[in-house]
Amino acid sequence: MFPAFLIQVLVVLIVVGLALWVVAQIPMDATIARVIRVVIIVLVAIWLIYALLGVAGSAPLLLRR
Repeated sequence: MFPAFLIQVLVVLIVVGLALWVVAQIPMDATIARVIRVVIIVLVAIWLIYALLGVAGSAPLLLRR
């Protein structure tokens, strides 16, 4: 029904959401928690962009002359 890629993205986003929730539950300095959240979100955004470009096949289009 769903392509494997969409299931993979959904699972990763659920795991990342749980990780962000766990970081929010741990008592720590607000600045450290904010840095951890930003790092997690940036890494997931980079992974998602890379994965979407790989699936869409747009990466070779960027290299064409």
